[in-house]
Amino acid sequence: MSTSASADLGGLSLGGGGHLLLRRALTKVEPGERVTVTNGNETLHVDLPAWCRAEGHVLRGNEVEKGTANRWAGAERAGTASTPSADAPPTWGLAARGARVEAGGPHFSYPLHERHEVWSDDAARLYAQAAAAQWDPAKAIPWSETPKLEAEVEDAVVQVMTYLVENETAALQVPAAFVARLHPHFREVMQLLAVQAADEARHIEVFTRRALLVRSEPGLSTAGGQASLKTLLDEPDFALASCLLSVLGEGSFLSLLQFLRENAPDAVTREVTKLAAQDEARHVAFGLSHLQRHASHDASLRGRLASAVEQRHRALAHTAGLNAEVFDALVLLAAGSWEPAAIAAGFRRVQALERDMHEGRAMRLERLGFPRAEAERLASLHTRNFM
Repeated sequence: MSTSASADLGGLSLGGGGHLLLRRALTKVEPGERVTVTNGNETLHVDLPAWCRAEGHVLRGNEVEKGTANRWAGAERAGTASTPSADAPPTWGLAARGARVEAGGPHFSYPLHERHEVWSDDAARLYAQAAAAQWDPAKAIPWSETPKLEAEVEDAVVQVMTYLVENETAALQVPAAFVARLHPHFREVMQLLAVQAADEARHIEVFTRRALLVRSEPGLSTAGGQASLKTLLDEPDFALASCLLSVLGEGSFLSLLQFLRENAPDAVTREVTKLAAQDEARHVAFGLSHLQRHASHDASLRGRLASAVEQRHRALAHTAGLNAEVFDALVLLAAGSWEPAAIAAGFRRVQALERDMHEGRAMRLERLGFPRAEAERLASLHTRNFM
């Protein structure tokens, strides 16, 4: 057998970079041909036999005969880099999309591994938008403008902020739970859910900080509110959870945050609700985009969504829904004073808010393909706790 190439290691050991030079030389010859190794350091006679055995080559003196074994012979391409595949096998695991995956690796268990279950054509755009729109709570909010409100108005703000913290905690935990179940092949969705969880973490921070800006303790947390949010955490189906949380819950929260911004009695409250609403709008947009696409590939989805709304309604039928303290706080904030006429106007504004929430839910359900009457019916079954 002839020697067709040589590898001058220049005094390098195989463990110190010499293997790169030798491997490069072997790429230039065919299996069965030899590469002469020269100028290795004093450990070469020990390292070279072991390296050849590991790489599947045969050492003959100072010549390496290229073996026929190819560790990449059974490799599988993990789809294409630009477009996700319809299904992501467990063998692809954590590999970058489009990479060659060596055979014999571990199998990963990702329940959400089919594109129609999770994909949104808007995911990459929404992720880029979310990454660009991140804001720093320390700099974006005028915390130095400490509110000097009437005590009962400050109490109302604290109660509303307490309520928002509780709801945003659930809105963080839901996407965070599904990130771990999602196959990384659908990286844009994985990234978007991760940013969504980060958004909610930021909302929890600013709502908590506003609640404690003047007071030393937050407000009240009710059993009914906790029960309502627990149904979101207990939903194991990604599509159903997305509908209940993003399309119905966070969609309603967009109306609430806009209401709070318009009726905020101070600059800090106004700014935290404005910035949170910008983030929530992306969450709703992804939920809608994902579910619209899913429904186009799964004729049974709308029936399952309707059943999930009805089941949640039945599960919460015994609860009080929105606690009276939050409702009264919203009335007071909308009223702006204790004058009877102002209170009456504030009450009407909160009722208008509830109608606006209902109309928004119905509109979004229509976008998912529900007939108007059915969308109205399902929207009316949404939890009275808003989220």
